Amino acid sequence: MLGAAVLFSTGGAAIKLLSFTGWQVACMRSALAAGVIWFLLPQARKAWTPGVLGVAVCFAATMIFYALANKLTTAANAIFLQSTAPLYLLILGPLLLKEAVHKVDLLLMVVLGAGLALLLMGQETVTAAATDPVRGNILAACAGVSWALTVLGLRWQSRRGGDGDNSALTCVVAGNVLACLAAGTMAFPIPAAPVGDWMIVVYLGVAQIALAYFFLTRGISRVPALEASLLLLLEPVLSPVWAWLVHREEPSLAALGGGAMILLATMIRAFSNAERAAPAD
Repeated sequence: MLGAAVLFSTGGAAIKLLSFTGWQVACMRSALAAGVIWFLLPQARKAWTPGVLGVAVCFAATMIFYALANKLTTAANAIFLQSTAPLYLLILGPLLLKEAVHKVDLLLMVVLGAGLALLLMGQETVTAAATDPVRGNILAACAGVSWALTVLGLRWQSRRGGDGDNSALTCVVAGNVLACLAAGTMAFPIPAAPVGDWMIVVYLGVAQIALAYFFLTRGISRVPALEASLLLLLEPVLSPVWAWLVHREEPSLAALGGGAMILLATMIRAFSNAERAAPAD
């Protein structure tokens, strides 16, 4: 689980190193990831049912939005804004899946909303690694919405008798294929680039996505749900660190404050969910 979180966290810094556009990165990264996951994990080769395709569309949107956002805003803002997904889950879960709303959820909505506001209202400096922070922040916020819809879709499938983790893996493969096809409409022609750029693209597809999901599937069945949720919080913690080490990218105080609020709310929600799921004595 730690290996998966560390690999996921390197995406922002790696994407910023590339001379390719966000569309080109999304296209090539997803093409490689889909092929490697399909090869490494036989359980991901299941049929693409209408339910799987619906979730895959949301997952594909997340992959594209995240790649585009990282080319325009800071890595910290990109990952923190995507991490606002629990806010949308708290709003959409009761509406679409008739999930119960608890008092702690209402408090978390306020904290997550405040963190989101800080991120969107903070003034980010335009730099070579963050050329259009405002547009990038909007795209990263869209990634949070699409990721929330992905999780909702997986929950809906599991309630209809879906195959849990295997359905999720099928959605990951299908989503990467769809992301490659959708981004490909804006990616070509792909220009010549230094060998180093191509090596980073291979790293993004093979390690940062495919190998990370391989680690995730191996770890998730051996780790309690609460521990898994907390370990995966390492991704938004490390992502700004890699960006600072590689690009000397410094998020604004508002971004760091908003990110801290989002991480705190996510951690509290993980503990709350674990407490509800615990069997009564």
